[in-house]
Amino acid sequence: MITDYSIQAVAINAIPLIFAITIHEAAHGYAARRLGDNTAYVLGRVSLNPMKHIDPVGTILLPLLLILTHSPFLIGYAKPVPVNFGRLRNPKIDSIWVALAGPGSNFIQALIWAALWVILKGAQLNEPFFTSMAEAGVMWNLGLLIFNLLPIPPFDGGRILSGLLPTRQSLALDKLERWGFFIVLGLMFTGIIGSLWMSPLNSFFLGIINLLITPLKMIF
Repeated sequence: MITDYSIQAVAINAIPLIFAITIHEAAHGYAARRLGDNTAYVLGRVSLNPMKHIDPVGTILLPLLLILTHSPFLIGYAKPVPVNFGRLRNPKIDSIWVALAGPGSNFIQALIWAALWVILKGAQLNEPFFTSMAEAGVMWNLGLLIFNLLPIPPFDGGRILSGLLPTRQSLALDKLERWGFFIVLGLMFTGIIGSLWMSPLNSFFLGIINLLITPLKMIF
């Protein structure tokens, strides 16, 4: 039974996760291209082909461990899309839009999965596999959205904060990039990220999504 459950869990989560990560990274590259930097496009990273973005640890191993350990939060990451910020037409401002493109795509996907869940329920198509996939789609995308908004470089939130800060403070923040992953690991192990960042923002964005799909709930 445990093996069957694990296979089913992986199957339910695989499609939403692949879409969430692939579109997130492609959105960064697309935004960069629109704002003047073709680096990602030339390297074939503005693509919906998952193989272009999959990272063995972040896309496969980490999510699998979280699923099998019944983690309350679902997160993962892909190979970062290369962006030459110096090529952007207005590097300081445009870097914010490039960074926002990834989390923004996850919010839109979470909204779509939530709408699909409402439609399935409203149409009384109570097929557990698909309703569970829709729920997973919401949670994966919210997890990626919130996790990537951490105001620590090299995460998207760090890029956004760097673009908003004055030049001197921005340069000081950018120096943390080489240590950013280790800082986040430490905060994860102490539970700080879960209790003070993931949980509050998860409730916040779920509230926004519930508000936006209210008209759909009324129809169904």
